[in-house]
Amino acid sequence: MVADRSDTQRAEGRAPDEEQRERDIRVVPRTLERDAELVVVKAALDAVSGVSTTGAVIPAARRGGLLALTGPAGAGKTTLLEEVRRLAAERDCTRLFAKGGEQEQSLAFHVVRQLLQPLLASYSESERREVLGDWYGIVGPCVGLSPAAERAVPDPQGVRDGLDWVVTHVAVRRGPLVLVVDDAHWADAESLAWLTSFAARVEDLPVLVVVAYRPEEMPDEAEAFSDMVERSRVRPLDLAPLTPAAVADLMREALGTGVDDDFCHEAWLVTGGNPFETVELAAKVRDRRLAPTRENACTLRDLAAETKGGGLVDRLEQLGTVAVRLAWAVAVLGSEASFGLAASLAALGPAEAAEATDVLRAERILTYGMKPEFVHPLIATAVYRAIPSAMRVALHGKAAWDLVEAGESPAVAARHLLETQPEGDAWVAEQLREAALEYVHRGAPDAARRCLSRALREPPPASLRANVLHELGSPALLLDPTVTVNHLRAALQEPALPSALRQSIVIRLGRALSHCDRLTEAAEVAMEEVRVATDSRVRLRMLMEHFMFSAFTSDDRQAPVLSRRLSQLTQRLSGQSQTERYLYGLRAWDAMVRGEPAATALEFAERALGTGGMSWTDEQWGFEVPSLVALTFLYCDRPDRAEELYAAAIAEYEEQGWRGVHLSLGYSLLGYIRFWKGQLTDAEDFVRAGLQLGDRLGPAGTHAQWYALASLIEILMARGETAAAQELAVQRRFGKPFPSAVTLPDAETVHGELLLERGMDQEAAEELAAVGRRLDLRGMRNPAWCPWLPHLALATRTMDAGQALDLAREALRRAERFGTATAVGKALRVLARVTDGPEGIALLQRAVTTLESAPSSYELAGALVEFGIALRRAGLLAQAAETLHRGVDLAGQCGAGGVAARARDELVAAGLRPRRLEVVRQGPLSGAPSA
Repeated sequence: MVADRSDTQRAEGRAPDEEQRERDIRVVPRTLERDAELVVVKAALDAVSGVSTTGAVIPAARRGGLLALTGPAGAGKTTLLEEVRRLAAERDCTRLFAKGGEQEQSLAFHVVRQLLQPLLASYSESERREVLGDWYGIVGPCVGLSPAAERAVPDPQGVRDGLDWVVTHVAVRRGPLVLVVDDAHWADAESLAWLTSFAARVEDLPVLVVVAYRPEEMPDEAEAFSDMVERSRVRPLDLAPLTPAAVADLMREALGTGVDDDFCHEAWLVTGGNPFETVELAAKVRDRRLAPTRENACTLRDLAAETKGGGLVDRLEQLGTVAVRLAWAVAVLGSEASFGLAASLAALGPAEAAEATDVLRAERILTYGMKPEFVHPLIATAVYRAIPSAMRVALHGKAAWDLVEAGESPAVAARHLLETQPEGDAWVAEQLREAALEYVHRGAPDAARRCLSRALREPPPASLRANVLHELGSPALLLDPTVTVNHLRAALQEPALPSALRQSIVIRLGRALSHCDRLTEAAEVAMEEVRVATDSRVRLRMLMEHFMFSAFTSDDRQAPVLSRRLSQLTQRLSGQSQTERYLYGLRAWDAMVRGEPAATALEFAERALGTGGMSWTDEQWGFEVPSLVALTFLYCDRPDRAEELYAAAIAEYEEQGWRGVHLSLGYSLLGYIRFWKGQLTDAEDFVRAGLQLGDRLGPAGTHAQWYALASLIEILMARGETAAAQELAVQRRFGKPFPSAVTLPDAETVHGELLLERGMDQEAAEELAAVGRRLDLRGMRNPAWCPWLPHLALATRTMDAGQALDLAREALRRAERFGTATAVGKALRVLARVTDGPEGIALLQRAVTTLESAPSSYELAGALVEFGIALRRAGLLAQAAETLHRGVDLAGQCGAGGVAARARDELVAAGLRPRRLEVVRQGPLSGAPSA
């Protein structure tokens, strides 16, 4: 389905009569000396539409792309973009248009709204819901079609993904799409970030993105956009100045054939071949009835000066005070300008405003459009910068007030309030707070942060100051944790804080400190609140926060004491409140990592979930405890329950628009659960998706990337792809120093495994021993959770066989205390590897028997193969063959190619025929998730 003509006109924001009038007053051919550029444009339009200029259908598949038009102000970019839109209309493409504004750069998603709002607003409600799909509640507020619902705040990546989905849907379902953005150097940061990520992949879609910008005016933060354009298949089309011959043709087109050659040459000299300046110069010559002769050529320089900079300002002042005031108002209002608002801001009556409008139109300062708009951005810039600074500030302040009175949103008004000077105005502070809340729910945290920071400088009244500081500490705004910590500490110093606000401040302060890797300090902040709290419920909640931060600290020698206190506390709880259930969750995790019987950990994990489960996106409670509960089930040999919880988490993250670190961790940990179950092919797919999502968050080094990377390396080694694992580790610089909060899978233990695979036993032993000392100090002795002890035994066997045996026996003792089949079976396998003779064979047989009841088919396959190898070497060929064949089959089902290959080699060595290896995917959710 292709959008009809009325749809397109609404999407482009221009009335047909307005467009025709603009054409009538032009004095220049639309695309003078742009033949080479038009060839590229037409080829791109043919490719995306599947229709040539002649109307012939092109059999090749529609192919999208990116075109960039660059050049200085006035180089003709806008004119060429108009031709792009006209040619796209001839091919029945849906056209979306937006234009960056110098004064609107702080207005988040301003360009995105221009692109999508007119088209979506033209649809019925049912059509909008069809187009937006599940993204309605996330993209709707972003493009201004629906208010933000009371829901978890989407993250910026989630909003960008939603916009991707909506634009792709429009392109696929409603015909090829041509998306045009003019003056992209003035686009707001949020729109530019989306455009950068989306345009990089449009070649696979029926979408042509055409952008025009001034390279010398691109902001520093637009580096990613510039890099993306440079890497595109078609290099930027840099528009060269007009030649003397082209300027001469233009002058004669506007003024008639009797234009003197010297007059034309002087016109080229004074304009430098700039198309806009040439057009304006020709118009002025015509309007002033100046004869285009050699004698009058000397006047051209003064006429050209009137079109820009100081010359334009002087000309404007000559038009009178009323015209100046209206021009100033339009310059300040920018895209929000209407004739009524401009007149109000300029303090003009209807008749005065109408007369001033006519004067400014006649002087080619304003267009003849349906709203007050400057003929060219150069004029808008010159007028705005000519406003005296004090007057400009005052106009912005009044503009904010007028916009609010006119029913515009606080975010629109905030754009003006950001340009005013602090005066201690409570109204200003409150408007900025409301704007920040609006931006947060649109997924624009940077814009929200700007508004709150400005509100803080106002300053707000004492009654609002703590709220502003608290909101600056919102998790959604966490950019610089150190700055956030300072804001929240200042908020705690405010007098007479309401209890609920104080509690929320402390919780946010703890989270901010944890992001700074200051977990011990976060735990201390919560404990200090326990000491001063008078309400028992608040005290219990602060204890929960204290225990949670303490669970992640790496150097806390008081961990065993805290563990005992947590155990004693949870014995007295009834599980009636959410705080108590979260304490149960922490107790379950603590019991598991300490290696208490798995039944104990499972009992508390079930109590934590209660009857209604846990939310993963509640800002006040966080995702940490639900995650720990799910992982407790995993390590207690309940991977199906863990998978169920993480699948629910991923669904909740996606529903709320959380497409950043949380979703990355969700996919990585879901993959790790599949690995634990022995579904290695699926595990690799999920973890790679998690790593891909993590890589979108920024440079390497985030916790989400470390989690995914460590899991992927472990999975690759389990699959027998050791060389690929080693290469990945080198490529991604997987090694010390490790982030202190990385605990699953323990990155240092995985790195120790890599060292073992390289034959670097001494280095591996040192690294694993360091991990063990730290965890033993904290009482964390469960080898099912962090298997440093069995790996240390393997690293030590070539250097000290006796010590290796002692370490392996200790690992088995700890595993038996925990009591899961997986933990005991894995420990038995390691003990067998450091034990010689019949005793080693007996241990392997025990391992196989134990792992028969474990949920991990991969571990069982490995035990079967090792048992079969031991039997063959002992001369028991019949038993060996049966065991190895079973191991080959199971390894193939798991995707454990390395285990299967080893078994096949042993079968060949024994003179037995190996079976054909078949790798099978298992279970639901087995497809690779889309990032």
